[in-house]
Amino acid sequence: MRKTMTMRSIAFAVLGGSAVLIGGLALSGSPVKVRAAEAPARVARAQVAPPAPKAVPKPAPIMAAAEPDEGYVVKRVLDVPEPLRHGAYYWDTEGVPEGPIVITVDLVAQTLSIFRAGYEIGTAAVIYGADEKPTPLGVFTVTQKDAHHVSNLYGAPMPYMLRLTNDGISIHGSKLMEGKYATHGCVGVPTAFAKLIFGQVKLGDRVIVTSGEMLERGGRITAA
Repeated sequence: MRKTMTMRSIAFAVLGGSAVLIGGLALSGSPVKVRAAEAPARVARAQVAPPAPKAVPKPAPIMAAAEPDEGYVVKRVLDVPEPLRHGAYYWDTEGVPEGPIVITVDLVAQTLSIFRAGYEIGTAAVIYGADEKPTPLGVFTVTQKDAHHVSNLYGAPMPYMLRLTNDGISIHGSKLMEGKYATHGCVGVPTAFAKLIFGQVKLGDRVIVTSGEMLERGGRITAA
């Protein structure tokens, strides 16, 4: 993610390191040594058969937790040569493979990033909810797409709308892309950028909205 005019950051929660064993514990799998059965006792001219050896249970296998999909590992961040300004955006899909889409929004940096297969393919400055109607934090699923949506409450056009909540929170294009403007909780991006996002996102894709979370390249996007 980038902090508008000052810094770049990426909005996620991070799981560092490699594969993690169940519960975070590395259990011992050392083999169990079994003593050999002693020679059978002799009883007045008769041999007593040795008791059948008891079966020794094998150690339970240690199951490693499944690795997150490689598409949720940050492999590239776009090279943005200057601080992001409201109304500006960057987009580059050249050479990026197909893969899962994750959108991140950082309200502190006032930026949105879209990742495909772990590669950042687009980023832009955003406007978001005012104090009276703040943009909620959390992990959301895109439940509706509408390229020509109009707000039922305010009658305002919301082009290339991606719905996140049942009460109307969404990502959509906005003409008023200046820092002095705010939304009723939605995330507004330049309309041309919203169209590009709209073409990439499918129903069920994840959107992560945070307040100052950061992730370095190579980190895993566990929230997705």
